[in-house]
Amino acid sequence: MPGPLIVNDSVVIPDAELLWRFSRSSGPGGQGVNTTDSRVELTFDVAATTALPDHLKERAVARLGPVVTIAASEYRSQLRNRDAAEQRLAQRIREAIAPPPKRRRPTKPSRGAVERRITAKKQRADLKRLRREP
Repeated sequence: MPGPLIVNDSVVIPDAELLWRFSRSSGPGGQGVNTTDSRVELTFDVAATTALPDHLKERAVARLGPVVTIAASEYRSQLRNRDAAEQRLAQRIREAIAPPPKRRRPTKPSRGAVERRITAKKQRADLKRLRREP
C-alpha cells in the first residue's frame, strides 16, 4: 500500500504528503474488534502539496478546503479500508481539479416550433370540444 497515490495521468501525490491514522472501528468484527486498528483516516494537506500545479491547487482548495480528511471503516480489514480511503481521496481530488462545466447559452424556440405547438394545441382542443354533448 505505501507508495504514491495516482489521481490521474498527470497528478501523482507522493506518499510523504499523505498522513495515515489508524484506530479501532465500531461495528461487527467478532473477537478481533477490540484489538485491531482497522479504521483508517487519511489526511491530505491540499494547500501545502507540491503534487498539484498552482492553478489546480487553487481550484482544489476553493472546492475542498485546505485540508481533506477521509475516514474508512466499512471493512473489517485495515488493508481494505486503506484501499477504500485512497480510492475516495483520489476521486474527490479528481472532481475538485476538473475544469468547471461550460456555461449554458440560453436559447429560444424558433417561430416555426412555437406555431406548430400552438396549432397542435388548437387541434387537440377542437377534438375535445367535438366530443362534448351539445
